[in-house]
Amino acid sequence: MYNDILEKIKEYDTIVIARHIGVDPDALCSQLALRDSILLTYPNKKVLAIGTGSSKFLDFGRLDKLEKVQDALLIVTDTPDQRRVDSLDFSQGAYTIKIDHHPFIEKYCDLELIEEDKSSTCEIILNMIFQTELQCNESIAELLYMGIVSDSNRFLFSSCHSDTFLSVSRLLEAYPIDLDKAYSKLYLRPLNEVRLEGYISLNMNVTENKLGYVIITDEVINQFGVDSASAGNMINDFNFIKEILVWATITEDLKNNQYRVSVRSRGPEVNQIAEKHHGGGHKYACGIRTKTLEEALLFMKDLDSLLQEYNS
Repeated sequence: MYNDILEKIKEYDTIVIARHIGVDPDALCSQLALRDSILLTYPNKKVLAIGTGSSKFLDFGRLDKLEKVQDALLIVTDTPDQRRVDSLDFSQGAYTIKIDHHPFIEKYCDLELIEEDKSSTCEIILNMIFQTELQCNESIAELLYMGIVSDSNRFLFSSCHSDTFLSVSRLLEAYPIDLDKAYSKLYLRPLNEVRLEGYISLNMNVTENKLGYVIITDEVINQFGVDSASAGNMINDFNFIKEILVWATITEDLKNNQYRVSVRSRGPEVNQIAEKHHGGGHKYACGIRTKTLEEALLFMKDLDSLLQEYNS
């Protein structure tokens, strides 16, 4: 299917690449790397990577301004369902493509490449570059490496297989990535975020079924001088607490009048519970957005019931 996607890329002079709302490194790096690879290979094309950015990822690369286009090729990376696509006007597209590694939720593009066994969408993009005429350089390689490292939690998740390491090894052999620089972009954090992490540890509720969760109110966000995305981005830092199997952050996002809930699991599959609450994600890493704290707490109740069944 990589060559089918390449033929569509060749066919269109204007290409718009989008990804999911609530940007994370894999989503951002996959769309930027694909954009830059297409431009490097076909410099006469107009290729835009669009979406709402984040101050946390300013060093990753620039996004393009929204423009009115017609009859473009629309590509969506790292997004299983249409309602979570950020800033894309599907009416501007003549043909649509999805490139994703999440479990299937719905078909919303003409051509859909879904590889659930891959660690990240960046791993899929990397393999597509390796197996087609799409070109790469050091900056594209750095983006792909950061996306893979982030979404695999530094190769700790079971989504990493021998193929992942072989692809990354080939990438590092071909391009002299400054790993210290890449890791600094991903993991260097201000002191106030580290202190928020301490707050989460001290205030985490833990049930007898081994569910851990914490509510981060707007008051707490202001107290620590962070933005609402910071708590959700820390979710992987609590992967090795012996007393919990599933853990979550419930973060109030007053600006958007919602609560953002991020969940990780070291035991039961949790994505179907998230889908029940109009969210989604991977089997062991998912989330929801809801207008009310009550809905978020109902989500916690369902996760706790899942754990009760899992532990019995």
